[in-house]
Amino acid sequence: MTEQIQRVTRALLSVSDKSGLIDFARALAELGVDLISTGGTSRALSEAGLPVRDVADLTGFPEMMDGRVKTLHPKVHGGLLAIRGNPAHETAMRDHAIAPIDLLVVNLYPFEATVAKGAAFDECIENIDIGGPAMIRAAAKNHDGVAVVLEPADYAAVLAELKTHGGTTLGLRKHLAAKAYARTAAYDAAISNWFARELSDEAPDFRAFGGRLIEELRYGENPHQSAAFYRTPETRFGVASARQVQGKQLSYNNINDTDAAYECVGEFTQAPACAIIKHANPCGVAEADSLIEAYRKALACDPVSAFGGIVALNRPLDVEAARAITEIFTEVIIAPDASDEAIAIVGAKKNLRLLLAGGMPDPRAIGLVAKTVAGGLLVQSRDNAVVDEMQLKTVTKREPTAQELADLRFAFRVAKHVKSNTIVYAKDRATVGIGAGQMSRVDSARIAARKAEDAAQAAGLTQPLTHGAVVASDAFFPFADGLLVAIEAGATAVIQPGGSVRDDEVIRAADEHNVAMVFTGTRHFRH
Repeated sequence: MTEQIQRVTRALLSVSDKSGLIDFARALAELGVDLISTGGTSRALSEAGLPVRDVADLTGFPEMMDGRVKTLHPKVHGGLLAIRGNPAHETAMRDHAIAPIDLLVVNLYPFEATVAKGAAFDECIENIDIGGPAMIRAAAKNHDGVAVVLEPADYAAVLAELKTHGGTTLGLRKHLAAKAYARTAAYDAAISNWFARELSDEAPDFRAFGGRLIEELRYGENPHQSAAFYRTPETRFGVASARQVQGKQLSYNNINDTDAAYECVGEFTQAPACAIIKHANPCGVAEADSLIEAYRKALACDPVSAFGGIVALNRPLDVEAARAITEIFTEVIIAPDASDEAIAIVGAKKNLRLLLAGGMPDPRAIGLVAKTVAGGLLVQSRDNAVVDEMQLKTVTKREPTAQELADLRFAFRVAKHVKSNTIVYAKDRATVGIGAGQMSRVDSARIAARKAEDAAQAAGLTQPLTHGAVVASDAFFPFADGLLVAIEAGATAVIQPGGSVRDDEVIRAADEHNVAMVFTGTRHFRH
Protein backbone atom coordinates (compact mmCIF):
# COMPACT_ATOMS: atom_id res chain seq x y z
CA MET A 1 0.00 0.00 0.00
CA THR A 2 1.41 3.40 -0.95
CA GLU A 3 1.92 6.02 1.72
CA GLN A 4 -0.86 8.65 1.83
CA ILE A 5 0.71 11.98 0.92
CA GLN A 6 -1.05 15.21 1.84
CA ARG A 7 0.01 18.30 -0.06
CA VAL A 8 0.67 21.37 2.04
CA THR A 9 -0.69 24.53 0.44
CA ARG A 10 -1.44 26.64 3.53
CA ALA A 11 0.26 26.77 6.93
CA LEU A 12 -0.76 28.59 10.10
CA LEU A 13 2.17 29.59 12.33
CA SER A 14 1.76 30.99 15.85
CA VAL A 15 4.76 30.43 18.11
CA SER A 16 6.38 31.89 21.21
CA ASP A 17 9.61 29.95 20.59
CA LYS A 18 10.91 31.62 17.45
CA SER A 19 14.15 29.66 17.17
CA GLY A 20 14.47 28.41 13.61
CA LEU A 21 11.16 30.03 12.67
CA ILE A 22 12.37 32.32 9.89
CA ASP A 23 14.38 29.63 8.12
CA PHE A 24 11.49 27.18 8.39
CA ALA A 25 8.92 29.69 7.14
CA ARG A 26 11.21 30.78 4.29
CA ALA A 27 11.60 27.15 3.21
CA LEU A 28 7.82 26.73 3.28
CA ALA A 29 7.32 29.87 1.19
CA GLU A 30 9.91 28.68 -1.35
CA LEU A 31 7.91 25.45 -1.68
CA GLY A 32 4.80 27.49 -2.53
CA VAL A 33 3.10 27.29 0.85
CA ASP A 34 0.87 30.24 1.82
CA LEU A 35 1.65 31.53 5.32
CA ILE A 36 -0.93 32.64 7.87
CA SER A 37 0.12 33.92 11.27
CA THR A 38 -0.81 35.82 14.44
CA GLY A 39 0.55 38.72 16.47
CA GLY A 40 4.26 38.62 17.17
CA THR A 41 4.85 35.68 14.82
CA SER A 42 3.24 37.59 11.96
CA ARG A 43 5.41 40.63 12.67
CA ALA A 44 8.56 38.52 12.78
CA LEU A 45 7.77 36.93 9.42
CA SER A 46 6.90 40.29 7.83
CA GLU A 47 10.11 41.88 9.14
CA ALA A 48 12.02 39.00 7.54
CA GLY A 49 10.46 39.93 4.19
CA LEU A 50 8.21 36.88 3.98
CA PRO A 51 4.70 37.08 2.53
CA VAL A 52 2.28 36.40 5.39
CA ARG A 53 -1.44 36.89 5.95
CA ASP A 54 -2.56 37.87 9.42
CA VAL A 55 -5.24 35.72 11.05
CA ALA A 56 -7.31 38.84 11.69
CA ASP A 57 -7.45 39.40 7.93
CA LEU A 58 -8.48 35.76 7.43
CA THR A 59 -11.28 35.79 10.02
CA GLY A 60 -12.43 39.36 9.57
CA PHE A 61 -12.13 39.89 13.31
CA PRO A 62 -9.30 41.67 15.10
CA GLU A 63 -7.35 40.09 17.90
CA MET A 64 -9.24 41.12 21.02
CA MET A 65 -9.56 40.82 24.78
CA ASP A 66 -5.82 41.14 25.37
CA GLY A 67 -5.11 38.33 22.93
CA ARG A 68 -7.54 35.90 24.53
CA VAL A 69 -9.53 35.71 21.30
CA LYS A 70 -7.75 35.52 17.96
CA THR A 71 -7.92 32.01 16.46
CA LEU A 72 -11.23 30.78 17.92
CA HIS A 73 -13.10 31.15 14.64
CA PRO A 74 -14.72 28.83 12.03
CA LYS A 75 -12.34 30.06 9.33
CA VAL A 76 -9.48 28.66 11.42
CA HIS A 77 -11.08 25.57 12.93
CA GLY A 78 -13.04 24.76 9.79
CA GLY A 79 -9.78 24.85 7.84
CA LEU A 80 -8.19 22.47 10.33
CA LEU A 81 -11.10 20.09 10.88
CA ALA A 82 -12.55 19.73 7.38
CA ILE A 83 -12.16 16.17 6.10
CA ARG A 84 -10.53 16.25 2.71
CA GLY A 85 -12.61 14.46 0.08
CA ASN A 86 -15.78 14.57 2.16
CA PRO A 87 -18.49 16.13 -0.07
CA ALA A 88 -20.50 17.61 2.80
CA HIS A 89 -17.40 19.17 4.37
CA GLU A 90 -16.22 20.55 1.04
CA THR A 91 -19.64 22.05 0.37
CA ALA A 92 -19.61 23.74 3.77
CA MET A 93 -16.15 25.11 3.06
CA ARG A 94 -17.29 26.60 -0.26
CA ASP A 95 -20.49 28.04 1.23
CA HIS A 96 -18.61 29.76 4.04
CA ALA A 97 -15.41 30.67 2.19
CA ILE A 98 -13.26 28.41 4.39
CA ALA A 99 -9.93 27.35 2.93
CA PRO A 100 -8.09 24.26 4.19
CA ILE A 101 -5.10 24.59 6.52
CA ASP A 102 -2.69 21.70 5.91
CA LEU A 103 0.03 22.51 8.41
CA LEU A 104 -0.30 23.94 11.93
CA VAL A 105 2.78 25.19 13.78
CA VAL A 106 1.93 26.24 17.34
CA ASN A 107 3.68 26.61 20.72
CA LEU A 108 1.64 26.76 23.90
CA TYR A 109 1.84 29.70 26.28
CA PRO A 110 4.66 29.03 28.80
CA PHE A 111 2.40 28.12 31.72
CA GLU A 112 4.85 25.72 33.40
CA ALA A 113 7.70 28.25 33.18
CA THR A 114 5.45 30.99 34.58
CA VAL A 115 4.56 28.88 37.61
CA ALA A 116 8.19 27.81 38.05
CA LYS A 117 9.37 31.41 38.37
CA GLY A 118 6.88 32.00 41.18
CA ALA A 119 4.52 34.29 39.29
CA ALA A 120 1.35 35.62 40.91
CA PHE A 121 -1.97 33.84 40.48
CA ASP A 122 -3.34 36.24 37.85
CA GLU A 123 -0.19 36.02 35.73
CA CYS A 124 -0.37 32.24 35.81
CA ILE A 125 -4.00 32.39 34.69
CA GLU A 126 -3.11 34.61 31.75
CA ASN A 127 -0.50 32.07 30.68
CA ILE A 128 -3.10 29.32 30.33
CA ASP A 129 -3.39 28.86 26.58
CA ILE A 130 -6.85 28.34 25.10
CA GLY A 131 -6.58 28.89 21.36
CA GLY A 132 -3.35 26.90 21.08
CA PRO A 133 -4.63 23.65 22.60
CA ALA A 134 -7.91 24.00 20.69
CA MET A 135 -6.08 24.27 17.35
CA ILE A 136 -3.61 21.53 18.26
CA ARG A 137 -6.37 19.10 19.19
CA ALA A 138 -8.33 19.97 16.05
CA ALA A 139 -5.32 19.43 13.79
CA ALA A 140 -4.35 16.22 15.57
CA LYS A 141 -7.87 14.84 15.29
CA ASN A 142 -7.80 15.54 11.56
CA HIS A 143 -4.29 14.11 11.10
CA ASP A 144 -5.51 12.29 8.01
CA GLY A 145 -5.15 15.63 6.24
CA VAL A 146 -3.29 17.97 8.62
CA ALA A 147 0.21 17.92 10.11
CA VAL A 148 0.66 19.57 13.52
CA VAL A 149 4.07 20.77 14.75
CA LEU A 150 4.66 21.82 18.36
CA GLU A 151 8.37 22.59 18.50
CA PRO A 152 11.34 23.51 16.30
CA ALA A 153 12.81 20.01 16.73
CA ASP A 154 10.22 18.73 14.24
CA TYR A 155 10.80 21.36 11.51
CA ALA A 156 13.47 19.30 9.76
CA ALA A 157 11.30 16.18 9.48
CA VAL A 158 8.44 18.15 7.94
CA LEU A 159 10.68 19.94 5.45
CA ALA A 160 12.37 16.68 4.48
CA GLU A 161 9.03 15.12 3.57
CA LEU A 162 7.83 18.20 1.70
CA LYS A 163 10.99 18.18 -0.39
CA THR A 164 10.95 14.43 -0.97
CA HIS A 165 7.25 13.73 -1.41
CA GLY A 166 5.71 17.12 -2.14
CA GLY A 167 3.68 16.74 1.05
CA THR A 168 3.57 14.98 4.41
CA THR A 169 3.15 11.24 4.84
CA LEU A 170 0.39 9.72 6.95
CA GLY A 171 3.04 8.07 9.14
CA LEU A 172 4.58 11.41 10.07
CA ARG A 173 1.18 13.01 10.62
CA LYS A 174 0.14 10.21 13.00
CA HIS A 175 3.41 10.53 14.90
CA LEU A 176 2.96 14.30 15.23
CA ALA A 177 -0.69 13.89 16.27
CA ALA A 178 0.21 11.44 19.03
CA LYS A 179 2.87 13.84 20.27
CA ALA A 180 0.37 16.70 20.15
CA TYR A 181 -2.20 14.93 22.33
CA ALA A 182 0.48 13.91 24.82
CA ARG A 183 1.67 17.51 25.02
CA THR A 184 -1.78 18.98 25.62
CA ALA A 185 -2.45 16.26 28.20
CA ALA A 186 0.77 17.12 30.06
CA TYR A 187 -0.08 20.83 29.77
CA ASP A 188 -3.54 20.34 31.26
CA ALA A 189 -2.06 18.10 33.97
CA ALA A 190 0.30 20.90 34.99
CA ILE A 191 -2.58 23.38 35.12
CA SER A 192 -4.92 21.09 37.07
CA ASN A 193 -2.25 20.19 39.63
CA TRP A 194 -1.33 23.86 40.06
CA PHE A 195 -5.00 24.70 40.62
CA ALA A 196 -5.31 21.90 43.19
CA ARG A 197 -2.31 23.29 45.08
CA GLU A 198 -3.71 26.82 44.97
CA LEU A 199 -7.03 25.55 46.34
CA SER A 200 -5.35 23.24 48.88
CA ASP A 201 -7.40 20.42 47.35
CA GLU A 202 -5.59 17.28 48.46
CA ALA A 203 -7.93 14.88 46.66
CA PRO A 204 -9.32 16.44 43.46
CA ASP A 205 -11.96 14.43 41.58
CA PHE A 206 -9.49 13.85 38.74
CA ARG A 207 -5.71 13.65 38.95
CA ALA A 208 -3.36 13.71 35.99
CA PHE A 209 0.42 13.67 35.62
CA GLY A 210 2.51 14.60 32.62
CA GLY A 211 6.16 14.83 31.71
CA ARG A 212 8.61 15.57 28.94
CA LEU A 213 10.91 12.82 27.70
CA ILE A 214 14.48 13.21 28.90
CA GLU A 215 15.68 10.00 27.33
CA GLU A 216 14.62 6.50 26.41
CA LEU A 217 16.43 4.00 28.61
CA ARG A 218 18.05 0.77 27.47
CA TYR A 219 15.66 -1.22 29.66
CA GLY A 220 13.75 -1.00 32.91
CA GLU A 221 14.25 -2.53 36.32
CA ASN A 222 15.00 -5.80 34.50
CA PRO A 223 16.28 -6.34 30.94
CA HIS A 224 12.90 -7.61 29.68
CA GLN A 225 11.18 -4.35 30.70
CA SER A 226 11.13 -1.19 28.61
CA ALA A 227 11.60 2.19 30.27
CA ALA A 228 11.99 5.92 29.69
CA PHE A 229 12.83 8.93 31.88
CA TYR A 230 10.52 11.97 31.92
CA ARG A 231 10.84 15.41 33.45
CA THR A 232 7.80 16.83 35.25
CA PRO A 233 7.00 20.53 35.82
CA GLU A 234 8.17 20.23 39.45
CA THR A 235 11.12 22.51 40.15
CA ARG A 236 13.17 20.29 42.41
CA PHE A 237 16.91 19.73 42.23
CA GLY A 238 17.81 16.13 41.59
CA VAL A 239 18.47 13.62 38.83
CA ALA A 240 16.01 15.27 36.43
CA SER A 241 17.70 18.68 36.85
CA ALA A 242 21.23 17.31 36.77
CA ARG A 243 23.85 17.77 34.07
CA GLN A 244 25.67 14.53 33.38
CA VAL A 245 29.30 15.50 33.07
CA GLN A 246 30.58 12.09 32.06
CA GLY A 247 30.04 8.34 32.19
CA LYS A 248 27.78 5.74 30.65
CA GLN A 249 24.08 6.29 30.08
CA LEU A 250 22.11 6.08 33.30
CA SER A 251 19.97 2.98 33.70
CA TYR A 252 16.50 2.81 35.25
CA ASN A 253 18.01 1.47 38.49
CA ASN A 254 20.76 4.12 38.44
CA ILE A 255 18.16 6.88 38.25
CA ASN A 256 15.98 5.36 40.96
CA ASP A 257 18.91 4.81 43.33
CA THR A 258 20.45 8.22 42.62
CA ASP A 259 17.16 9.92 43.40
CA ALA A 260 16.98 8.03 46.71
CA ALA A 261 20.55 9.02 47.52
CA TYR A 262 20.10 12.71 46.75
CA GLU A 263 16.82 12.97 48.64
CA CYS A 264 18.52 11.36 51.65
CA VAL A 265 21.58 13.61 51.68
CA GLY A 266 19.28 16.61 51.14
CA GLU A 267 18.08 16.14 54.73
CA PHE A 268 21.46 17.41 55.96
CA THR A 269 22.18 21.11 55.62
CA GLN A 270 24.36 22.16 58.55
CA ALA A 271 27.56 20.30 57.63
CA PRO A 272 29.11 18.38 54.74
CA ALA A 273 27.29 15.07 54.37
CA CYS A 274 27.49 11.92 52.29
CA ALA A 275 24.96 9.16 51.60
CA ILE A 276 25.91 5.89 49.92
CA ILE A 277 22.94 4.03 48.44
CA LYS A 278 22.45 0.51 47.16
CA HIS A 279 19.11 -0.69 45.77
CA ALA A 280 17.39 2.50 46.98
CA ASN A 281 18.49 1.94 50.61
CA PRO A 282 21.28 3.76 52.44
CA CYS A 283 24.21 1.52 53.34
CA GLY A 284 26.02 4.44 54.97
CA VAL A 285 25.28 8.07 55.81
CA ALA A 286 27.45 10.55 57.68
CA GLU A 287 28.05 14.20 58.50
CA ALA A 288 31.49 15.63 59.17
CA ASP A 289 33.61 18.75 58.90
CA SER A 290 34.64 17.88 55.33
CA LEU A 291 33.26 15.84 52.44
CA ILE A 292 36.12 13.34 52.50
CA GLU A 293 35.61 12.69 56.21
CA ALA A 294 31.85 12.33 55.70
CA TYR A 295 32.47 9.89 52.84
CA ARG A 296 34.90 7.76 54.85
CA LYS A 297 32.52 7.61 57.83
CA ALA A 298 29.62 6.63 55.56
CA LEU A 299 31.74 4.00 53.83
CA ALA A 300 32.82 2.49 57.16
CA CYS A 301 29.22 1.61 58.01
CA ASP A 302 29.01 -1.08 55.30
CA PRO A 303 32.00 -1.13 52.96
CA VAL A 304 30.89 -4.39 51.35
CA SER A 305 27.48 -3.09 50.24
CA ALA A 306 28.98 0.24 49.16
CA PHE A 307 30.81 -1.50 46.30
CA GLY A 308 28.99 -0.50 43.10
CA GLY A 309 26.79 1.96 44.96
CA ILE A 310 25.61 5.54 44.47
CA VAL A 311 27.38 8.37 46.31
CA ALA A 312 25.45 11.56 47.03
CA LEU A 313 26.99 14.71 48.49
CA ASN A 314 25.40 17.88 49.83
CA ARG A 315 28.36 20.10 48.96
CA PRO A 316 30.26 20.63 45.69
CA LEU A 317 32.58 17.72 44.99
CA ASP A 318 36.17 18.65 45.82
CA VAL A 319 39.50 17.09 44.97
CA GLU A 320 39.99 15.15 48.21
CA ALA A 321 36.53 13.59 48.10
CA ALA A 322 36.85 12.80 44.39
CA ARG A 323 40.12 10.93 44.98
CA ALA A 324 38.64 8.90 47.85
CA ILE A 325 35.39 8.02 46.08
CA THR A 326 37.17 6.83 42.93
CA GLU A 327 39.31 4.39 44.92
CA ILE A 328 36.49 1.81 44.81
CA PHE A 329 33.97 0.89 42.12
CA THR A 330 31.11 3.39 42.20
CA GLU A 331 28.22 3.65 39.74
CA VAL A 332 27.19 7.30 40.18
CA ILE A 333 28.31 10.41 42.02
CA ILE A 334 25.74 13.18 42.41
CA ALA A 335 26.46 16.57 43.95
CA PRO A 336 25.18 20.13 43.59
CA ASP A 337 28.39 21.07 41.75
CA ALA A 338 32.07 20.13 41.43
CA SER A 339 35.42 21.85 41.00
CA ASP A 340 37.22 21.52 37.68
CA GLU A 341 39.99 19.56 39.40
CA ALA A 342 37.48 17.11 40.91
CA ILE A 343 35.82 16.65 37.51
CA ALA A 344 39.21 15.82 36.01
CA ILE A 345 39.88 13.20 38.71
CA VAL A 346 36.51 11.53 38.13
CA GLY A 347 37.20 11.74 34.40
CA ALA A 348 39.88 9.07 34.77
CA LYS A 349 37.04 6.60 35.44
CA LYS A 350 35.36 6.68 32.03
CA ASN A 351 32.27 4.70 33.02
CA LEU A 352 31.63 6.49 36.31
CA ARG A 353 28.65 8.81 35.97
CA LEU A 354 29.07 12.27 37.48
CA LEU A 355 25.86 14.28 37.88
CA LEU A 356 25.78 17.93 38.92
CA ALA A 357 22.26 18.80 40.06
CA GLY A 358 22.68 22.57 40.41
CA GLY A 359 21.31 22.68 43.96
CA MET A 360 19.92 20.59 46.80
CA PRO A 361 16.34 19.31 47.20
CA ASP A 362 14.43 20.95 50.03
CA PRO A 363 13.24 18.21 52.44
CA ARG A 364 10.46 20.52 53.66
CA ALA A 365 9.03 21.27 50.20
CA ILE A 366 5.56 20.06 49.34
CA GLY A 367 5.05 17.78 46.38
CA LEU A 368 3.26 14.67 45.16
CA VAL A 369 4.38 11.06 44.99
CA ALA A 370 2.53 8.61 42.74
CA LYS A 371 2.58 4.83 42.51
CA THR A 372 0.65 2.63 40.15
CA VAL A 373 -1.43 -0.30 41.34
CA ALA A 374 -3.57 -2.66 39.28
CA GLY A 375 -6.22 -0.47 37.66
CA GLY A 376 -5.38 2.57 39.72
CA LEU A 377 -3.00 5.22 40.92
CA LEU A 378 -1.99 5.95 44.50
CA VAL A 379 -1.13 9.61 45.05
CA GLN A 380 0.13 11.13 48.28
CA SER A 381 1.95 14.22 49.44
CA ARG A 382 5.71 13.92 49.78
CA ASP A 383 6.96 13.01 53.26
CA ASN A 384 8.27 16.48 54.09
CA ALA A 385 8.32 16.07 57.86
CA VAL A 386 11.73 16.88 59.34
CA VAL A 387 12.84 15.90 62.81
CA ASP A 388 14.06 19.40 63.69
CA GLU A 389 10.45 20.61 63.59
CA MET A 390 9.00 17.74 65.63
CA GLN A 391 8.06 18.08 69.29
CA LEU A 392 10.36 15.46 70.79
CA LYS A 393 9.19 13.97 74.06
CA THR A 394 11.39 12.02 76.46
CA VAL A 395 9.28 9.17 77.84
CA THR A 396 11.89 7.41 79.99
CA LYS A 397 13.35 8.26 83.37
CA ARG A 398 16.66 9.16 81.83
CA GLU A 399 16.95 12.12 79.47
CA PRO A 400 19.28 11.68 76.47
CA THR A 401 22.59 13.51 76.71
CA ALA A 402 23.26 16.36 74.28
CA GLN A 403 25.46 14.04 72.19
CA GLU A 404 22.84 11.30 72.19
CA LEU A 405 20.12 13.77 71.19
CA ALA A 406 22.19 15.01 68.25
CA ASP A 407 22.78 11.44 67.11
CA LEU A 408 19.10 10.58 67.62
CA ARG A 409 18.07 13.40 65.32
CA PHE A 410 20.67 12.28 62.79
CA ALA A 411 19.50 8.66 62.90
CA PHE A 412 15.84 9.61 62.47
CA ARG A 413 16.69 11.69 59.40
CA VAL A 414 18.32 8.62 57.88
CA ALA A 415 15.48 6.29 58.92
CA LYS A 416 13.08 8.40 56.84
CA HIS A 417 14.95 7.24 53.72
CA VAL A 418 15.27 3.53 54.50
CA LYS A 419 12.67 1.01 53.34
CA SER A 420 10.37 -0.13 56.16
CA ASN A 421 10.65 -1.84 58.55
CA THR A 422 13.70 0.23 59.47
CA ILE A 423 16.26 0.20 62.24
CA VAL A 424 19.22 2.62 62.12
CA TYR A 425 22.14 2.67 64.58
CA ALA A 426 24.19 5.87 64.61
CA LYS A 427 27.14 7.31 66.50
CA ASP A 428 29.01 10.60 66.11
CA ARG A 429 26.75 11.73 63.22
CA ALA A 430 27.33 8.57 61.21
CA THR A 431 25.38 5.40 60.67
CA VAL A 432 27.05 2.29 62.10
CA GLY A 433 24.36 -0.26 61.25
CA ILE A 434 21.24 -0.19 59.02
CA GLY A 435 18.49 -2.81 58.85
CA ALA A 436 16.08 -2.26 55.97
CA GLY A 437 12.87 -3.62 54.53
CA GLN A 438 12.18 -6.54 56.85
CA MET A 439 8.75 -7.88 57.68
CA SER A 440 9.71 -7.93 61.36
CA ARG A 441 11.25 -4.99 63.18
CA VAL A 442 13.17 -7.50 65.32
CA ASP A 443 14.83 -8.85 62.18
CA SER A 444 15.72 -5.32 61.09
CA ALA A 445 17.37 -4.69 64.47
CA ARG A 446 19.32 -7.95 64.22
CA ILE A 447 20.43 -7.35 60.64
CA ALA A 448 21.58 -3.82 61.48
CA ALA A 449 23.57 -5.13 64.47
CA ARG A 450 25.10 -7.90 62.35
CA LYS A 451 26.09 -5.37 59.68
CA ALA A 452 27.80 -3.33 62.39
CA GLU A 453 29.67 -6.40 63.64
CA ASP A 454 30.86 -7.19 60.09
CA ALA A 455 32.05 -3.63 59.58
CA ALA A 456 33.93 -3.67 62.91
CA GLN A 457 35.68 -6.91 61.98
CA ALA A 458 36.62 -5.51 58.56
CA ALA A 459 38.17 -2.50 60.33
CA GLY A 460 40.04 -4.72 62.78
CA LEU A 461 38.07 -3.48 65.79
CA THR A 462 37.35 -5.65 68.80
CA GLN A 463 34.23 -3.79 69.93
CA PRO A 464 30.98 -3.67 67.89
CA LEU A 465 30.31 -0.29 66.25
CA THR A 466 26.89 -0.26 67.90
CA HIS A 467 28.42 -0.10 71.38
CA GLY A 468 27.43 3.31 72.74
CA ALA A 469 25.38 4.13 69.64
CA VAL A 470 21.80 5.38 69.45
CA VAL A 471 19.04 3.67 67.51
CA ALA A 472 16.16 4.99 65.40
CA SER A 473 13.02 3.15 64.32
CA ASP A 474 10.84 4.51 61.51
CA ALA A 475 7.67 3.32 63.28
CA PHE A 476 6.78 2.30 66.82
CA PHE A 477 8.07 -0.85 68.47
CA PRO A 478 4.98 -3.09 68.70
CA PHE A 479 6.69 -5.14 71.41
CA ALA A 480 9.79 -4.72 73.56
CA ASP A 481 11.66 -7.48 71.70
CA GLY A 482 13.02 -5.24 68.93
CA LEU A 483 14.22 -2.71 71.48
CA LEU A 484 15.91 -5.43 73.53
CA VAL A 485 17.87 -6.55 70.46
CA ALA A 486 19.10 -2.95 70.04
CA ILE A 487 20.01 -2.69 73.74
CA GLU A 488 21.90 -5.99 73.56
CA ALA A 489 23.83 -4.56 70.59
CA GLY A 490 24.95 -1.67 72.80
CA ALA A 491 22.46 1.11 72.06
CA THR A 492 22.12 3.69 74.83
CA ALA A 493 19.27 5.85 73.48
CA VAL A 494 16.27 5.35 71.19
CA ILE A 495 14.13 7.54 68.97
CA GLN A 496 10.82 6.28 67.64
CA PRO A 497 7.35 7.67 66.81
CA GLY A 498 5.53 5.97 69.70
CA GLY A 499 1.84 5.14 69.51
CA SER A 500 1.83 1.40 70.18
CA VAL A 501 -0.75 -0.08 72.54
CA ARG A 502 2.29 -1.59 74.29
CA ASP A 503 4.25 1.67 74.63
CA ASP A 504 4.27 1.23 78.42
CA GLU A 505 5.92 -2.19 78.06
CA VAL A 506 8.56 -0.78 75.71
CA ILE A 507 9.24 2.20 78.00
CA ARG A 508 9.63 -0.11 81.00
CA ALA A 509 12.20 -2.19 79.10
CA ALA A 510 14.16 0.98 78.30
CA ASP A 511 14.04 2.13 81.93
CA GLU A 512 15.19 -1.26 83.19
CA HIS A 513 18.34 -0.89 81.07
CA ASN A 514 18.86 2.85 81.76
CA VAL A 515 18.24 3.64 78.11
CA ALA A 516 16.85 7.05 77.14
CA MET A 517 13.87 7.01 74.79
CA VAL A 518 12.40 9.87 72.78
CA PHE A 519 9.05 9.88 70.97
CA THR A 520 8.64 11.97 67.80
CA GLY A 521 4.91 11.48 67.23
CA THR A 522 5.68 11.19 63.50
CA ARG A 523 6.05 7.96 61.53
CA HIS A 524 8.31 7.56 58.49
CA PHE A 525 7.04 4.48 56.65
CA ARG A 526 8.68 4.07 53.24
CA HIS A 527 7.55 1.33 50.88
